[in-house]
Amino acid sequence: MSVRVRRVQEPPEPDDGVRVLVDRLWPRGVSKDAARVDEWPKGITPSTELRRWYHAGEGSYEEFRARYEAELAGPEAVALLDQVRALAREGPVTLLTAVKTPERSHAAVLARLIEEG
Repeated sequence: MSVRVRRVQEPPEPDDGVRVLVDRLWPRGVSKDAARVDEWPKGITPSTELRRWYHAGEGSYEEFRARYEAELAGPEAVALLDQVRALAREGPVTLLTAVKTPERSHAAVLARLIEEG
């Protein structure tokens, strides 16, 4: 299973496979043609409240990860995660995000959960 995380602002690469946007909001300054997004499952993105809490610097990444994983335990998120896992079993999947540090973001949490599932 091949899952990787990239910034949506980076140009698509041939080995990206299925490109999945994992942000709740469409990234500013990126056209839909340039992003070449194949899937956009908003139900697996962090809630607005959690996103705002984390970006305000009120907690650690570890606490964010724990809260986000709790959100992902809901039935809609579980179903969507299973769909992305199924895509990853068929070929490469690239999770796209606009955050500046993808390795300490929700996208990294998702990549780990998809690969472990």
